[in-house]
Amino acid sequence: MSKTTKDSPLLSQLALELDGELHYDSLMKTLYATDASVYRALPTAVALPKSNADIKKLIDFANSNGLSLIPRTAGTSLAGQCVGDGIVVDVSKYLNKIIEFNKEEGWVRVQPGVVRNELNNYLKEYGYFFSPITSTATRAMVGGMVGNNSCGTTSIVYGSTREHVLELKVLLSDGSEAVFKSMTPDEFDLKCKEESLEGELYRHVREELSQQEIQENIRENFPKSTIHRRNTGYALDYLLESQVFSDKDVPFDFCKLLCGSEGTLAITTEIKIHLDPLPDPFDIVVAAHFETIHDSMKAAQVAMKEKPTAVELMDKKILDCTKENVEQSKNRDFVEGDPMAILMVEFRGKTIEEANAQGAAFIAALKNVDLGYAYPIIGPDRTSSAWELRSAGLGLLANIPGDKKAVACIEDTAVDIDDLANYIDDFAELIAEFGQQSVYYAHAGAGEIHLRPILDLKKSKDVDEFYKISEASAKLVKKYNGSLSGEHGDGRLRAAFIPLMVGQENYDLFKRVKAKWDPKGIFNPGKIVDAPPMNSSLRYEADLPKREHKTKFDFSQVGGILPMAEKCNGSGDCRKLPNSGGGTMCPSYQATRYEKDTTRGRANTLREFLTKSEKENPFDHPEIKEVMDLCLSCKGCTSECPSNVDMATMKAEFQYQYFKSNPVPLRSKAFTHINSLNELGSRVPGIANFFLSNGLTGGVMKKVLGVAPERNLPALSPQSLRKWYKKNYAKLNGKPIIKTVYFFCDEFTNHNDTDTGIKAIKLLRHLGYEVKMVDHVESGRGAMSKGLLDHAQKMANKNVEIFSEIIKAESPLLGVEPSAILSFRDEYPRLVSPEYKERARSLKFHCELVDEFLAKESLAGNITAESFTKERRQVKLHGHCHQKALSSVNYSKKILELPQNYQVTVIPSGCCGMAGSFGYEKEHYELSMKIGEMVLFPAVRSAGSEDLIAAPGTSCRHQIADGTGKKANHPVEILFDAAGL
Repeated sequence: MSKTTKDSPLLSQLALELDGELHYDSLMKTLYATDASVYRALPTAVALPKSNADIKKLIDFANSNGLSLIPRTAGTSLAGQCVGDGIVVDVSKYLNKIIEFNKEEGWVRVQPGVVRNELNNYLKEYGYFFSPITSTATRAMVGGMVGNNSCGTTSIVYGSTREHVLELKVLLSDGSEAVFKSMTPDEFDLKCKEESLEGELYRHVREELSQQEIQENIRENFPKSTIHRRNTGYALDYLLESQVFSDKDVPFDFCKLLCGSEGTLAITTEIKIHLDPLPDPFDIVVAAHFETIHDSMKAAQVAMKEKPTAVELMDKKILDCTKENVEQSKNRDFVEGDPMAILMVEFRGKTIEEANAQGAAFIAALKNVDLGYAYPIIGPDRTSSAWELRSAGLGLLANIPGDKKAVACIEDTAVDIDDLANYIDDFAELIAEFGQQSVYYAHAGAGEIHLRPILDLKKSKDVDEFYKISEASAKLVKKYNGSLSGEHGDGRLRAAFIPLMVGQENYDLFKRVKAKWDPKGIFNPGKIVDAPPMNSSLRYEADLPKREHKTKFDFSQVGGILPMAEKCNGSGDCRKLPNSGGGTMCPSYQATRYEKDTTRGRANTLREFLTKSEKENPFDHPEIKEVMDLCLSCKGCTSECPSNVDMATMKAEFQYQYFKSNPVPLRSKAFTHINSLNELGSRVPGIANFFLSNGLTGGVMKKVLGVAPERNLPALSPQSLRKWYKKNYAKLNGKPIIKTVYFFCDEFTNHNDTDTGIKAIKLLRHLGYEVKMVDHVESGRGAMSKGLLDHAQKMANKNVEIFSEIIKAESPLLGVEPSAILSFRDEYPRLVSPEYKERARSLKFHCELVDEFLAKESLAGNITAESFTKERRQVKLHGHCHQKALSSVNYSKKILELPQNYQVTVIPSGCCGMAGSFGYEKEHYELSMKIGEMVLFPAVRSAGSEDLIAAPGTSCRHQIADGTGKKANHPVEILFDAAGL
């Protein structure tokens, strides 16, 4: 054990010396104990450096104290590269700048924490892009792509990261700086004469690779050079083919070695990369369907002769998982029947006709050899959705029910494309011998298929199988002279099999290289060489008794709240940024860039403490409270997380359980019972509003409740919607009745946004719908958001009891506030008492946003443009988070386009930042506004003075007003005006 683990003053002193941050509390160590692999190791500390000087200080500290440094970017590594007991060096928070771009020469210089898709978003206007495109491109960072030598879907055209790196600025193990780039033999000789660690490295490689025996060993035992995805061990074969050691006209470049070295040789601080011109603009995807995996592999060989830009595989297991994912189920509309595999083959052209012609030629070639049974062509307007389906593969595998999961251990093998079909046949026989069925997906065109056995690593028997299957797979790959790692790296997962793959002599050479570059072993030890057993230090301890957690919400569909947290496999989709992937998840991380504010961070923390806590109440931990604090309960993860990790529900459950051991704050009680408070105030709304808006009394209320002084407390309407309805509905006129609907009078619309409710009811009646409103209780949304689930359950029970008797498909329940009406669809079936569950499950299908209802009625021809103005207007639409997760913003867009000259632009915003009461809370106000400033506020401010701003959510409209000074209206209010009412 390092002395620093006992002697925290040393870490305290180091923290003072860094410009960045150093954390060694239990929460941060828990957050960084895992990545996307099956491994777990608690680090000594976590550093977030702000500069190269910080990294140099960390190197000096590691050398002086016998510690190691584990470089980390997005933490999506599958082979345990980011896991270790030293200091994790996370460059994603601060070292994420684009330093220099040269358009004329087509290169860019970046810090290692720049996200791949953010970089391409910046480059797009200049006509360039960084071409390796991994499935994790929305959060993968260039430093990590260098460390793993990432390839991605288009590697058959553009190659790997290694082919694009022009220059690396690094810090060596003695803290000295070096710049590596291509050089002539004369420049190489000059480097060999330098009296420095860098000079030693050049002399050492010259000494080693000049030996005939070593050259022959490398050429005979390394993977075939025809496999461009080869990442086993250190890339000495690339160095061997340079001018210094061969007659080939290839410059020597240590960048070739560092790409794929997994941070074991140096720490990279700057990366200069070659860029490609943007690809041809028109793309199609031929989704060829097959009844056997073998046929799909043969088809991949056919595809490669047609010069596609991508050839990717998805098998039945992954396709089945997409059915259960809220977001991806929308992207599988091209699937015909029940294929065993789909080969997605992309073709690009300067015109759509050119792309289609290539696709047609490929289909004809398949039919000519009798391969496939369906060949749907996905056009340019849908290809991005199809690729999202493919990219979600890793996360989707977490949706396999139960503790058995598709485990990464043999998932990165690559063989020559001509060997692929035979290799897969052999593999099928191998895996059958273990009584297994594998998952098959990924880069068929490059000879790399991600293969995953289904194992339960909570059982020692399967842990043993984990090793045995990996060993057998390695032997099979060696039979074809393939690469055990194509792009995911060796890490600690595959390192033990490297001697088998390249021979003991080459493995010993790797160890000598490591020792020369890093004599004290401070850089990411135990990866590639000298790794511990691959089935040790796993995320789960085997054969532990299963701990049950009694919860208020029903998590039985996934086996409980702990299995829900365990669904997170670390793929890190929740780390995408507004300019790298968009979407809603995860707004707090997008604003802070702290791992603790990701869905992954929260799930890992919850899993850790629910598994290991010795407390009677395992939820009673400040660490869980801290990670949950900035969760906005936006529900983005319920649809955008491929694993469907439902953090909003887990947060509500956590609060409920936490309050069993801790007092409920006054503010939580007030927001929970906001409807009752508004009921009291509505008796004298004028007086109530005076006290709410008055600087003195309103200020006191804000201070007592912990509300941000910058916020305006929502005013009460002069009369409630219920009172208005009882007095006025019978007087309304409209078209002949088409059907009857019921209106859910939620607590926000009833007391604060009464005008919105009135206009919705008037509009519905005008369009020919009878609107009924029955007595019912509030939605319970406030109680759910604050974890007061006993109260929320009472409300849910009463509403289900009332509405299950009257709501049918032909007479649905409509609501204007997404967070309220969508409770029927999301929380109620899992929250109500057992006797109401069946009724709640039936009722959920007939509860809709008014936007949904009107959009469907327009599609049915019951509502037409003739009912609305022909005036030209521009509308900017911001969707509500719950609407995006559980419904669709497209419904709002559809109805806003009913007036034939209304042009609607959906703002590509995530959460607005208000999130119910979250943005009102004084400690969250600054973050709330920062979230708004990322996309929403600038888009609203840029709107013309005559443009309309639409937002279905009441909290969104308040946030827009507070953040921009502009008024936003509910879509039904805009339609109301467009109808001339």
